[in-house]
Amino acid sequence: MALDMVSADALGAALAKQKAANIRDGIPSAEQRIEWLDKSIDLLATHAGALTKAMADDFGHRSIDQSNFTDIGSSIGALKHSKKHVKKWMRPEKRGVEFPLNLLGSKAYIQFQPKGVVGIISPWNFPVNLTFAPLANVFAAGNRAMIKPSEFTEATSELMKELFEKYYTDEEVVVVTGGPDVGATFSQQPFDHMIFTGATSVAKHVMRAAADNLVPLTLELGGKSPVVLGKSADMDKAASRIMAGKTLNAGQICLAPDYAFVPEESARDFVGAAQGAVEKMFPSGMKDNDDYTSVVNQRHYDRLNSYLDDAREKGAEVIEINPAGENFSQQPHHKMAPHIVMNPTDEMKVMQDEIFGPILPVKSYKQTSDAVAYINDHPRPLGLYYFGQDSSERDMVLNNTTSGGVTVNDVIFHVAQEELPFGGVGPAGMGAYHGHDGFLEFSHKKAVYTQTGSEILAMFRPPYTDAFRKQVAGRMKK
Repeated sequence: MALDMVSADALGAALAKQKAANIRDGIPSAEQRIEWLDKSIDLLATHAGALTKAMADDFGHRSIDQSNFTDIGSSIGALKHSKKHVKKWMRPEKRGVEFPLNLLGSKAYIQFQPKGVVGIISPWNFPVNLTFAPLANVFAAGNRAMIKPSEFTEATSELMKELFEKYYTDEEVVVVTGGPDVGATFSQQPFDHMIFTGATSVAKHVMRAAADNLVPLTLELGGKSPVVLGKSADMDKAASRIMAGKTLNAGQICLAPDYAFVPEESARDFVGAAQGAVEKMFPSGMKDNDDYTSVVNQRHYDRLNSYLDDAREKGAEVIEINPAGENFSQQPHHKMAPHIVMNPTDEMKVMQDEIFGPILPVKSYKQTSDAVAYINDHPRPLGLYYFGQDSSERDMVLNNTTSGGVTVNDVIFHVAQEELPFGGVGPAGMGAYHGHDGFLEFSHKKAVYTQTGSEILAMFRPPYTDAFRKQVAGRMKK
C-alpha cells in the first residue's frame, strides 16, 4: 500500500481478508504460532544492521549499540519468551464447579481463543521494539496483525513494511504506512482488538474511533513518571541510574524519569552527582559521541528548548550538564545536552507536559509524605521510582501512590521483565502486555461448562416445590 494513499476501502478489504482467513483456518496450532514467532526472530536477526541504520537515519543520529539493545535484542527476547511458553499458555485452565454439581460430573474450564485480527499502532521512539514486542504476544495468542508504524520514523517504517511482506502473507501480517490521516482511518477499522502506543492526546482520538465499532483497546501511554529519592538513598548510585535512564534515547522514553523528588538537604549533592554521572558515561562529550542519541526532529527539539526558556522566564534555575563545554547550537542534527531544572513550579510547561527529552526537573522536599501528596494530586503516571534502603519509607511510597509499574533502586527496568505486565492506569493507559499477561490480553477467555448427566437440577424447574424453596432459602442466608 502506497505511502499516504491508503483508503478506508483498501484497509477494510485487507482486514476482511485476514478475518476470513482466521475463520477458514480456525484456531492456529502451537506449531503455527511458533512458526510466526520464528519468522519475526529471523527477520530481526538477519536484518538488524539495516534496521539500526534506518533508525539512525530517522533520528539524525541514533546510537547503533543502543538500537541493538533496546530495539533488536529486546524484541528478539520477547519473541523467544513467547515461543518458549506458548504451549503451556494455550492449555485450558480448569475452574471449580458449584456444589453439588462438582460431585456429579460437571466440569468447567477456560479456553484461550484467538481474538482474530489485532491492529497495532506503534510509535516513533522505539519503532522496532514497540512493533515486535506486542506482536510477540499477538502471535502467541494465535492472532493475525495489521500494523500502522509512525510516520516520524519513515525510513524504519518503510523498511519494516518491506520486510514483513517478505516474511509473511497478507493473510498473516499487513503493514500500512502513512501520515495522520492514514492513522485516523486505521483506528476506525473494526479490529478484534487494537493496541496503541503513544501520546495521551492522540489516544483520546483512537479511543473515540474504536468506540464506534466497540473494539477492545490496549493503550500504552505515558505521563510524568516521578522519582522519589529517600533520605537513605545512595546519592551517587541513584544519580548514576537516573541519568542513565534520562539520557537513554535522549530521554525519549515513555517510562523516562520525568521529575525527581530529592531531600531538601541533598539537592545540591544530587546535582553534582548527576553531573559526574553524565561525564562518566560520555567522557569525550556528547555532541559527536556515537553513544548519545539525537532528539528525533526539529519540532521536538524546539519544543524541549521552549520548556527551558519558559522555566527560565518564570524564575527557575536551569543547569546544563555539558562537561565538555560543547556548543550544541551548531550541529547537523538535533542533539541536546541534558538539563536540570531546579525546584520548578506547576506554572512551568516542564511540569505540565510529558517531557520526552533529556530534561530533569528536581523538586526538593522536607517530608516524604509531601512528595507522595504531590504525586497523588496529579494524573497517575506510567512508572514510579523509589530509591532508598528504608523499607518502611519504600512501602509508604508504593502503598500510597498508584502507577502503572514501579522500579525500586533504578528506573525503567520493570519494563524489561517479560514476566511482569507492562501497562498504565488512567491517563497513562489501560490494559497490559508482556509475557503471559500479553497472551491473556490478546486472547478471548471463553468460559466452557459441561453439565452433569444427573437430573438433580429438575427441582429448579416448575412446578416449584418445598424442596426448591428450601434450596433458595439456603442461598439467601447471610
